[in-house]
Amino acid sequence: MANSTTRIVQIPSELSPVAVLGAADSNLRELEKAFPSVDISVHADCVKIVSRSARSEEDACKAEHALRKIVDCAYESPVDSYAVKRMLERDVLKGAEHNVRIDRIGHNGGVFGGLKSFGAGAGDGAGFGSASMESDFARDSADLMPSSEDAKRRAMSRKARMAKGVITFAGGNPVRAKTAGQTAYVQAMESNTVTFGIGPAGTGKTYLAVAKAVRALEDGRVRRIVLTRPAVEAGENLGFLPGTLNDKVDPYLRPLYDALSDMLGAPQLKRYMDENVVEVAPLAYMRGRTLNDAFVILDEAQNATVQQLKMFLTRLGFNTTMVITGDRTQVDLAVPKSGLASIENVLKDVKSIAFVHLNAQDVVRAELVGRIVEAYEAWETREADFRREKARNRKSLESPATEESPAAAESPETAESQSLESQNLERNSK
Repeated sequence: MANSTTRIVQIPSELSPVAVLGAADSNLRELEKAFPSVDISVHADCVKIVSRSARSEEDACKAEHALRKIVDCAYESPVDSYAVKRMLERDVLKGAEHNVRIDRIGHNGGVFGGLKSFGAGAGDGAGFGSASMESDFARDSADLMPSSEDAKRRAMSRKARMAKGVITFAGGNPVRAKTAGQTAYVQAMESNTVTFGIGPAGTGKTYLAVAKAVRALEDGRVRRIVLTRPAVEAGENLGFLPGTLNDKVDPYLRPLYDALSDMLGAPQLKRYMDENVVEVAPLAYMRGRTLNDAFVILDEAQNATVQQLKMFLTRLGFNTTMVITGDRTQVDLAVPKSGLASIENVLKDVKSIAFVHLNAQDVVRAELVGRIVEAYEAWETREADFRREKARNRKSLESPATEESPAAAESPETAESQSLESQNLERNSK
């Protein structure tokens, strides 16, 4: 091809191609729509961008920059076609209105370091992130650029892939299983489609499930995270709450927000929620949906009824993992009958469904929490033994009254007839 040039962008080995290219190469389709004058193709782990003529060189350069930007963002989380389309509309295509020069650079050199402005008011060689850059391109890209906090979390994400046993990072600290029970729980989530984590408070049921969901999203194995729980008050009437629907259900879902914020950071969590990559909703809003390409977590499942659990489990779609967590000893008063109490008897023989039971030895909160859980378990055992003994005593007291001897059961008439017979026998003998 005359006057054609080829640019190659390699997908790093530590990234999943799906996280960069999107499902069925949907991200590349968006690039092709934005830059119809260039040819874009994939060969193994390389993306080739070919300009057809000298006129298309500028578009080829922009396409390469956009693709490298997608690669850079994929270190933080998989990039979907909607995000690419929005980025192209707001950033790359709008940037054509400004005098912006894009230097072709390698990914390791920093994708944002090669973007320099030579327009009025910009310093010579000013970097993309410099304070002197005032173009709309820079301002509109602020939400997609990896900030210093995002860069740190991205580095931790890459480190998590290499560190054995580390699921992800929360506030700079590695999240991993710390007990034998937690290790079994994490392994069950990795090898089963549906996993039930049952155990007392403080055993990490919800936190580890959220960590696995974040890791699955980072690795490109799912496209979204769905977190839900029953909106049931903890044994007390809170009355009507003001505000919108989100305001009303926020108190019930706050523990899930906290865990996500620890692992993703508040700015990234907000972006994900705005783009519906992360969805947090009450259990009642799951009816009628099919959840595909998702990591779905049902928390506080002990407050779900049998019908609600059945409804939730039948939302399972393709390429979806479900985790259900709960504590059978913390059923709130408003729940007539907990579905978690009987679910294991119903599903224990179904393949790809696992039940993991955690106990006081798996509590990883303050040491006092473990002692509290053990004290309650001992008290519940004593109460159960007392109820069984009381039932046996009641049964033994009732048994003599219901099982009378044949002699005691004789009527007065029978006794009188026997007495007359004995008198006649004595008279005849005389």
